[in-house]
Amino acid sequence: MTDVFLVHHVHQLSDGEEDVKLLGVFSSEEKAALAIDSARKLPGFSEAPDGFSIDKYQVDKRTWTEGFITMQ
Repeated sequence: MTDVFLVHHVHQLSDGEEDVKLLGVFSSEEKAALAIDSARKLPGFSEAPDGFSIDKYQVDKRTWTEGFITMQ
């Protein structure tokens, strides 16, 4: 199977909400790490350098296999 690596950045806003950004989808973990290194130099990202994550996914494989319930 083919793997891809998603890079996200998450940081807390002043109202307590999370701001989530998808920086990209990469063909290797090394390329994902290089993208993080580059983004850490940019405004906003440089103030929240620990907000990055790399997640590995298999192409054509479902990851959410159950329904969901919305809690209010």
